[in-house]
Amino acid sequence: MSSPQTTSQISIGERLRELVQIFSRLGCLGFGGPQAHIAMQNDEAVVRRQWLTQEQFSDGMAVCEMLPGPASTQMGIYLGYLRAGQLGALVAGLAFITPAFLIVVTLSWAYFRWQALPQLGALFFGIAPVMIAIIIGFCWKLGKKSIHDGAGMVIAIAVGLAVGWGNLNPLLAFILAGLVGLVLYRPRRPSSIQPLWLPVGLMTSLPLAVTSAEVLTLSSFWGWERIGDFFGPLLTLFFKTGTFTFGGGLVIIPLLEFEVVDQLHWLTRSEFINGIAIGQLSPGPVVLTSAFVGFKVAGVLGALVATVGIFTPSFLFIMAGAPVLLRIRQNPWIQAFLQAVRPGVLGAIAAASIPLMQTAIFGQSSLVLAAIATTITLLSLAALIRFKVPTWQLVLSGGLVGLLTGVAFSTHF
Repeated sequence: MSSPQTTSQISIGERLRELVQIFSRLGCLGFGGPQAHIAMQNDEAVVRRQWLTQEQFSDGMAVCEMLPGPASTQMGIYLGYLRAGQLGALVAGLAFITPAFLIVVTLSWAYFRWQALPQLGALFFGIAPVMIAIIIGFCWKLGKKSIHDGAGMVIAIAVGLAVGWGNLNPLLAFILAGLVGLVLYRPRRPSSIQPLWLPVGLMTSLPLAVTSAEVLTLSSFWGWERIGDFFGPLLTLFFKTGTFTFGGGLVIIPLLEFEVVDQLHWLTRSEFINGIAIGQLSPGPVVLTSAFVGFKVAGVLGALVATVGIFTPSFLFIMAGAPVLLRIRQNPWIQAFLQAVRPGVLGAIAAASIPLMQTAIFGQSSLVLAAIATTITLLSLAALIRFKVPTWQLVLSGGLVGLLTGVAFSTHF
Protein backbone atom coordinates (compact mmCIF):
# COMPACT_ATOMS: atom_id res chain seq x y z
CA MET A 1 0.00 0.00 0.00
CA SER A 2 1.49 3.34 -1.03
CA SER A 3 1.93 6.13 1.46
CA PRO A 4 -0.56 9.04 1.30
CA GLN A 5 0.41 12.04 -0.78
CA THR A 6 1.70 15.05 1.08
CA THR A 7 -0.20 18.32 0.86
CA SER A 8 2.56 19.84 -1.30
CA GLN A 9 2.02 17.11 -3.94
CA ILE A 10 -1.65 17.94 -4.39
CA SER A 11 -2.83 21.06 -6.19
CA ILE A 12 -4.90 23.63 -4.33
CA GLY A 13 -7.84 22.93 -6.64
CA GLU A 14 -7.79 19.22 -5.81
CA ARG A 15 -7.54 19.94 -2.10
CA LEU A 16 -10.53 22.29 -2.25
CA ARG A 17 -12.62 19.78 -4.20
CA GLU A 18 -11.72 17.15 -1.61
CA LEU A 19 -12.81 19.46 1.20
CA VAL A 20 -16.14 20.17 -0.53
CA GLN A 21 -16.82 16.46 -1.00
CA ILE A 22 -15.93 15.48 2.54
CA PHE A 23 -17.60 18.29 4.47
CA SER A 24 -20.74 18.47 2.36
CA ARG A 25 -21.19 14.74 3.02
CA LEU A 26 -20.65 15.27 6.75
CA GLY A 27 -23.10 18.18 6.60
CA CYS A 28 -25.76 15.90 5.14
CA LEU A 29 -25.16 12.86 7.34
CA GLY A 30 -23.91 14.36 10.61
CA PHE A 31 -26.87 13.49 12.81
CA GLY A 32 -26.16 12.95 16.49
CA GLY A 33 -24.86 16.30 17.68
CA PRO A 34 -21.38 17.82 17.97
CA GLN A 35 -19.77 14.69 19.40
CA ALA A 36 -20.84 12.74 16.33
CA HIS A 37 -19.61 15.52 14.03
CA ILE A 38 -16.19 15.57 15.68
CA ALA A 39 -15.87 11.78 15.62
CA MET A 40 -16.66 11.74 11.89
CA GLN A 41 -14.15 14.53 11.24
CA ASN A 42 -11.49 12.64 13.19
CA ASP A 43 -12.17 9.52 11.14
CA GLU A 44 -11.86 11.42 7.85
CA ALA A 45 -8.87 13.63 8.67
CA VAL A 46 -6.77 11.46 11.00
CA VAL A 47 -7.68 7.82 10.40
CA ARG A 48 -8.43 7.69 6.68
CA ARG A 49 -6.35 10.47 5.17
CA GLN A 50 -3.59 11.16 7.74
CA TRP A 51 -3.82 14.92 7.22
CA LEU A 52 -2.62 15.34 10.80
CA THR A 53 -1.76 13.25 13.83
CA GLN A 54 -4.18 12.45 16.65
CA GLU A 55 -2.22 14.79 18.91
CA GLN A 56 -2.53 17.64 16.39
CA PHE A 57 -6.26 16.96 16.08
CA SER A 58 -6.59 17.08 19.88
CA ASP A 59 -4.69 20.40 19.99
CA GLY A 60 -7.07 21.85 17.43
CA MET A 61 -10.05 20.51 19.34
CA ALA A 62 -8.77 22.17 22.53
CA VAL A 63 -8.64 25.52 20.71
CA CYS A 64 -12.17 25.10 19.34
CA GLU A 65 -13.52 24.13 22.77
CA MET A 66 -11.95 27.26 24.21
CA LEU A 67 -13.63 29.55 21.68
CA PRO A 68 -17.26 30.65 21.65
CA GLY A 69 -19.35 29.14 18.91
CA PRO A 70 -20.17 25.59 17.73
CA ALA A 71 -17.00 23.56 18.29
CA SER A 72 -17.72 20.96 15.61
CA THR A 73 -18.18 23.63 12.92
CA GLN A 74 -15.03 25.40 14.05
CA MET A 75 -13.13 22.11 13.94
CA GLY A 76 -14.22 21.69 10.33
CA ILE A 77 -13.03 25.21 9.54
CA TYR A 78 -9.74 24.45 11.32
CA LEU A 79 -9.20 21.25 9.33
CA GLY A 80 -9.88 23.14 6.13
CA TYR A 81 -7.32 25.75 7.22
CA LEU A 82 -4.67 23.10 7.80
CA ARG A 83 -5.42 21.43 4.47
CA ALA A 84 -5.70 24.42 2.15
CA GLY A 85 -5.07 27.64 4.06
CA GLN A 86 -7.59 30.46 4.43
CA LEU A 87 -9.54 29.45 1.33
CA GLY A 88 -9.71 25.88 2.57
CA ALA A 89 -11.11 27.07 5.91
CA LEU A 90 -13.84 29.02 4.12
CA VAL A 91 -14.70 26.16 1.76
CA ALA A 92 -14.80 23.47 4.48
CA GLY A 93 -16.97 25.58 6.78
CA LEU A 94 -19.46 26.53 4.07
CA ALA A 95 -19.65 22.96 2.77
CA PHE A 96 -20.44 21.70 6.28
CA ILE A 97 -23.06 24.37 7.08
CA THR A 98 -24.94 24.62 3.76
CA PRO A 99 -26.84 21.28 3.72
CA ALA A 100 -28.17 21.79 7.25
CA PHE A 101 -29.05 25.41 6.45
CA LEU A 102 -31.18 24.29 3.50
CA ILE A 103 -32.87 21.64 5.65
CA VAL A 104 -33.69 24.16 8.41
CA VAL A 105 -35.06 26.71 5.93
CA THR A 106 -37.25 24.02 4.34
CA LEU A 107 -38.54 22.83 7.73
CA SER A 108 -39.11 26.46 8.81
CA TRP A 109 -41.19 27.13 5.71
CA ALA A 110 -43.22 23.95 6.31
CA TYR A 111 -43.70 24.82 9.99
CA PHE A 112 -45.05 28.32 9.36
CA ARG A 113 -47.00 27.18 6.28
CA TRP A 114 -48.99 24.56 8.22
CA GLN A 115 -48.68 25.99 11.72
CA ALA A 116 -52.44 26.17 12.18
CA LEU A 117 -53.05 22.49 11.40
CA PRO A 118 -53.99 20.44 14.48
CA GLN A 119 -51.64 17.64 13.36
CA LEU A 120 -48.67 20.01 13.49
CA GLY A 121 -49.78 21.21 16.91
CA ALA A 122 -49.91 17.60 18.10
CA LEU A 123 -46.48 16.92 16.61
CA PHE A 124 -44.85 19.75 18.53
CA PHE A 125 -46.84 18.95 21.66
CA GLY A 126 -44.67 15.82 21.85
CA ILE A 127 -41.47 17.48 20.65
CA ALA A 128 -41.47 20.44 23.07
CA PRO A 129 -41.12 18.30 26.25
CA VAL A 130 -38.23 16.45 24.58
CA MET A 131 -36.52 19.78 24.08
CA ILE A 132 -36.94 20.52 27.78
CA ALA A 133 -35.24 17.19 28.54
CA ILE A 134 -32.41 18.00 26.12
CA ILE A 135 -31.87 21.36 27.81
CA ILE A 136 -31.89 19.79 31.31
CA GLY A 137 -29.54 17.06 30.14
CA PHE A 138 -27.19 19.64 28.67
CA CYS A 139 -27.21 21.52 31.98
CA TRP A 140 -26.38 18.29 33.81
CA LYS A 141 -23.40 17.54 31.56
CA LEU A 142 -22.22 21.15 31.55
CA GLY A 143 -22.48 21.30 35.33
CA LYS A 144 -20.23 18.25 35.76
CA LYS A 145 -17.66 19.80 33.43
CA SER A 146 -17.77 23.43 34.55
CA ILE A 147 -18.45 23.50 38.31
CA HIS A 148 -15.44 22.40 40.33
CA ASP A 149 -15.77 24.44 43.50
CA GLY A 150 -18.17 26.46 45.64
CA ALA A 151 -17.34 29.66 43.78
CA GLY A 152 -18.48 28.09 40.51
CA MET A 153 -21.78 27.09 42.09
CA VAL A 154 -22.29 30.63 43.43
CA ILE A 155 -21.56 32.11 39.99
CA ALA A 156 -24.07 29.74 38.35
CA ILE A 157 -26.80 30.62 40.86
CA ALA A 158 -26.07 34.35 40.72
CA VAL A 159 -26.20 34.45 36.91
CA GLY A 160 -29.37 32.34 36.92
CA LEU A 161 -31.08 34.74 39.31
CA ALA A 162 -29.84 37.82 37.44
CA VAL A 163 -31.03 36.51 34.07
CA GLY A 164 -34.22 34.78 35.21
CA TRP A 165 -35.54 37.22 37.80
CA GLY A 166 -33.46 40.33 37.25
CA ASN A 167 -33.99 40.30 33.47
CA LEU A 168 -30.27 40.97 32.94
CA ASN A 169 -29.00 40.57 29.38
CA PRO A 170 -27.23 37.14 29.29
CA LEU A 171 -24.33 38.61 27.29
CA LEU A 172 -23.65 41.10 30.05
CA ALA A 173 -24.05 38.37 32.67
CA PHE A 174 -21.40 36.23 30.93
CA ILE A 175 -18.99 39.14 30.78
CA LEU A 176 -19.50 40.00 34.46
CA ALA A 177 -18.97 36.35 35.38
CA GLY A 178 -15.74 36.33 33.39
CA LEU A 179 -14.51 39.47 35.14
CA VAL A 180 -15.23 37.80 38.47
CA GLY A 181 -13.17 34.87 37.24
CA LEU A 182 -10.22 37.17 36.56
CA VAL A 183 -10.27 37.94 40.28
CA LEU A 184 -11.09 34.51 41.71
CA TYR A 185 -9.01 32.37 39.39
CA ARG A 186 -6.21 34.77 38.47
CA PRO A 187 -2.73 33.25 38.15
CA ARG A 188 -0.94 33.19 41.50
CA ARG A 189 2.44 33.87 39.96
CA PRO A 190 3.40 36.93 37.91
CA SER A 191 2.70 36.41 34.22
CA SER A 192 4.16 38.24 31.28
CA ILE A 193 0.90 37.73 29.40
CA GLN A 194 -1.73 40.34 30.16
CA PRO A 195 -5.47 39.65 30.34
CA LEU A 196 -7.40 39.54 27.09
CA TRP A 197 -9.87 42.44 27.09
CA LEU A 198 -12.79 42.31 24.68
CA PRO A 199 -14.72 45.35 23.38
CA VAL A 200 -17.65 44.18 25.43
CA GLY A 201 -19.26 47.56 25.88
CA LEU A 202 -19.64 47.97 22.13
CA MET A 203 -20.85 44.40 21.64
CA THR A 204 -23.56 44.65 24.28
CA SER A 205 -24.81 48.09 23.29
CA LEU A 206 -25.17 47.79 19.52
CA PRO A 207 -28.72 48.86 18.59
CA LEU A 208 -31.30 46.39 17.42
CA ALA A 209 -34.80 46.89 16.11
CA VAL A 210 -37.39 48.98 17.89
CA THR A 211 -39.26 46.77 20.34
CA SER A 212 -42.99 46.30 20.19
CA ALA A 213 -45.53 44.61 22.40
CA GLU A 214 -47.03 42.89 19.34
CA VAL A 215 -45.47 39.66 18.09
CA LEU A 216 -44.02 40.09 14.61
CA THR A 217 -46.11 38.63 11.81
CA LEU A 218 -44.67 36.09 9.37
CA SER A 219 -42.63 37.43 6.46
CA SER A 220 -43.16 36.44 2.85
CA PHE A 221 -41.13 33.49 1.57
CA TRP A 222 -38.20 35.51 0.24
CA GLY A 223 -38.62 38.46 2.62
CA TRP A 224 -37.83 41.24 0.13
CA GLU A 225 -40.32 43.59 1.80
CA ARG A 226 -38.56 43.32 5.18
CA ILE A 227 -34.89 42.66 4.58
CA GLY A 228 -34.12 46.36 4.20
CA ASP A 229 -35.45 47.13 7.69
CA PHE A 230 -34.17 43.97 9.39
CA PHE A 231 -30.81 43.36 7.72
CA GLY A 232 -28.90 45.35 10.34
CA PRO A 233 -30.81 44.09 13.41
CA LEU A 234 -30.54 40.44 12.30
CA LEU A 235 -26.84 40.67 11.49
CA THR A 236 -26.04 42.52 14.72
CA LEU A 237 -28.03 40.21 16.98
CA PHE A 238 -26.65 36.98 15.55
CA PHE A 239 -23.08 38.26 15.31
CA LYS A 240 -23.26 39.08 19.02
CA THR A 241 -24.79 35.69 19.75
CA GLY A 242 -22.11 33.87 17.77
CA THR A 243 -19.40 35.82 19.57
CA PHE A 244 -20.61 34.85 23.04
CA THR A 245 -21.86 31.29 22.57
CA PHE A 246 -19.54 29.71 25.17
CA GLY A 247 -19.93 26.06 26.13
CA GLY A 248 -21.97 24.57 23.28
CA GLY A 249 -24.74 25.29 20.81
CA LEU A 250 -27.56 25.28 23.35
CA VAL A 251 -26.10 28.43 24.89
CA ILE A 252 -28.07 30.26 22.23
CA ILE A 253 -31.24 29.51 24.24
CA PRO A 254 -30.86 32.21 26.92
CA LEU A 255 -29.21 34.62 24.48
CA LEU A 256 -31.93 34.39 21.84
CA GLU A 257 -34.88 33.93 24.18
CA PHE A 258 -33.99 37.19 25.92
CA GLU A 259 -33.79 39.08 22.61
CA VAL A 260 -36.25 37.56 20.13
CA VAL A 261 -38.99 36.58 22.58
CA ASP A 262 -38.81 38.94 25.56
CA GLN A 263 -37.32 42.11 24.05
CA LEU A 264 -38.02 42.23 20.31
CA HIS A 265 -41.13 40.00 20.20
CA TRP A 266 -40.13 38.45 16.89
CA LEU A 267 -41.28 34.99 18.03
CA THR A 268 -43.74 33.65 20.56
CA ARG A 269 -42.28 31.35 23.21
CA SER A 270 -43.93 28.34 21.56
CA GLU A 271 -42.44 29.26 18.19
CA PHE A 272 -39.05 29.68 19.84
CA ILE A 273 -38.94 26.23 21.44
CA ASN A 274 -40.25 24.67 18.24
CA GLY A 275 -37.51 26.47 16.32
CA ILE A 276 -34.88 24.96 18.61
CA ALA A 277 -36.42 21.54 17.91
CA ILE A 278 -36.12 22.15 14.17
CA GLY A 279 -32.47 23.07 14.72
CA GLN A 280 -32.00 19.76 16.54
CA LEU A 281 -33.59 17.83 13.67
CA SER A 282 -31.02 19.09 11.17
CA PRO A 283 -27.67 17.28 10.77
CA GLY A 284 -25.81 20.52 11.44
CA PRO A 285 -25.15 22.51 14.63
CA VAL A 286 -28.15 23.57 16.69
CA VAL A 287 -27.17 27.23 16.29
CA LEU A 288 -28.86 26.94 12.90
CA THR A 289 -31.98 27.79 14.89
CA SER A 290 -30.82 31.25 13.79
CA ALA A 291 -32.11 30.41 10.28
CA PHE A 292 -35.55 29.62 11.74
CA VAL A 293 -35.67 33.01 13.48
CA GLY A 294 -34.41 34.79 10.38
CA PHE A 295 -37.03 33.07 8.22
CA LYS A 296 -39.85 34.25 10.48
CA VAL A 297 -38.50 37.81 10.42
CA ALA A 298 -37.53 38.22 6.75
CA GLY A 299 -37.99 34.98 4.83
CA VAL A 300 -35.14 33.17 3.09
CA LEU A 301 -33.07 36.36 2.95
CA GLY A 302 -33.50 36.84 6.69
CA ALA A 303 -32.50 33.22 7.32
CA LEU A 304 -29.36 33.76 5.25
CA VAL A 305 -28.43 36.99 7.05
CA ALA A 306 -29.00 35.43 10.49
CA THR A 307 -26.89 32.40 9.56
CA VAL A 308 -24.07 34.56 8.20
CA GLY A 309 -24.17 36.61 11.40
CA ILE A 310 -23.98 33.69 13.81
CA PHE A 311 -21.21 31.82 11.96
CA THR A 312 -19.01 34.78 11.00
CA PRO A 313 -17.28 34.91 14.42
CA SER A 314 -16.34 31.22 14.07
CA PHE A 315 -14.73 31.84 10.69
CA LEU A 316 -12.94 34.94 11.98
CA PHE A 317 -11.64 33.20 15.10
CA ILE A 318 -10.16 30.30 13.12
CA MET A 319 -9.09 32.01 9.90
CA ALA A 320 -7.61 35.09 11.52
CA GLY A 321 -6.40 33.66 14.77
CA ALA A 322 -5.67 29.92 14.48
CA PRO A 323 -1.87 30.27 14.70
CA VAL A 324 -2.13 32.70 17.62
CA LEU A 325 -4.81 30.66 19.40
CA LEU A 326 -2.60 27.58 19.40
CA ARG A 327 -0.03 29.61 21.35
CA ILE A 328 -2.28 31.45 23.79
CA ARG A 329 -4.83 28.76 24.68
CA GLN A 330 -2.91 28.15 27.93
CA ASN A 331 -2.93 31.86 28.81
CA PRO A 332 -3.79 31.78 32.56
CA TRP A 333 -5.88 34.95 32.29
CA ILE A 334 -7.99 33.49 29.48
CA GLN A 335 -8.41 30.29 31.46
CA ALA A 336 -9.47 32.30 34.51
CA PHE A 337 -12.04 34.23 32.47
CA LEU A 338 -13.51 31.08 30.93
CA GLN A 339 -13.48 29.16 34.22
CA ALA A 340 -16.08 31.61 35.53
CA VAL A 341 -18.00 32.06 32.27
CA ARG A 342 -18.82 28.35 32.00
CA PRO A 343 -20.81 28.09 35.27
CA GLY A 344 -22.42 31.41 34.34
CA VAL A 345 -23.59 29.84 31.09
CA LEU A 346 -25.08 26.97 33.08
CA GLY A 347 -27.03 29.39 35.28
CA ALA A 348 -28.34 31.34 32.30
CA ILE A 349 -29.52 28.22 30.48
CA ALA A 350 -31.23 26.92 33.62
CA ALA A 351 -33.01 30.25 34.07
CA ALA A 352 -34.08 30.37 30.42
CA SER A 353 -35.49 26.84 30.61
CA ILE A 354 -38.08 27.78 33.25
CA PRO A 355 -40.42 29.83 31.00
CA LEU A 356 -39.91 27.27 28.23
CA MET A 357 -40.97 24.54 30.67
CA GLN A 358 -44.00 26.58 31.67
CA THR A 359 -45.03 26.76 28.00
CA ALA A 360 -44.24 23.17 27.01
CA ILE A 361 -45.52 21.37 30.11
CA PHE A 362 -47.53 23.50 32.52
CA GLY A 363 -49.19 25.61 29.84
CA GLN A 364 -51.28 22.71 28.51
CA SER A 365 -55.05 22.96 28.38
CA SER A 366 -55.67 20.04 30.76
CA LEU A 367 -54.00 18.17 33.60
CA VAL A 368 -53.96 14.99 31.49
CA LEU A 369 -51.96 16.68 28.72
CA ALA A 370 -49.63 18.25 31.30
CA ALA A 371 -49.07 14.79 32.81
CA ILE A 372 -48.30 13.32 29.39
CA ALA A 373 -45.87 16.15 28.62
CA THR A 374 -44.17 15.63 32.00
CA THR A 375 -43.85 11.90 31.32
CA ILE A 376 -42.31 12.58 27.89
CA THR A 377 -39.77 14.90 29.53
CA LEU A 378 -38.77 12.41 32.23
CA LEU A 379 -38.49 9.45 29.84
CA SER A 380 -36.49 11.54 27.35
CA LEU A 381 -34.16 12.71 30.11
CA ALA A 382 -33.54 9.13 31.23
CA ALA A 383 -32.93 8.01 27.64
CA LEU A 384 -30.53 10.89 27.08
CA ILE A 385 -28.46 10.59 30.26
CA ARG A 386 -28.66 6.88 31.06
CA PHE A 387 -28.78 5.33 27.59
CA LYS A 388 -27.10 8.06 25.50
CA VAL A 389 -29.88 8.07 22.89
CA PRO A 390 -29.11 10.64 20.13
CA THR A 391 -31.14 13.81 20.44
CA TRP A 392 -32.57 13.67 16.92
CA GLN A 393 -34.02 10.23 17.65
CA LEU A 394 -35.64 11.57 20.81
CA VAL A 395 -37.13 14.49 18.88
CA LEU A 396 -38.64 12.18 16.28
CA SER A 397 -39.97 9.86 19.00
CA GLY A 398 -41.53 12.77 20.86
CA GLY A 399 -43.22 13.92 17.67
CA LEU A 400 -44.69 10.45 17.15
CA VAL A 401 -46.01 10.37 20.72
CA GLY A 402 -47.53 13.80 20.16
CA LEU A 403 -49.34 12.65 17.01
CA LEU A 404 -50.66 9.55 18.80
CA THR A 405 -51.84 11.73 21.69
CA GLY A 406 -53.67 14.00 19.28
CA VAL A 407 -55.43 10.99 17.73
CA ALA A 408 -56.26 9.38 21.07
CA PHE A 409 -57.70 12.51 22.68
CA SER A 410 -58.99 14.22 19.52
CA THR A 411 -57.34 17.32 20.94
CA HIS A 412 -56.61 20.56 19.14
CA PHE A 413 -53.28 21.86 20.45
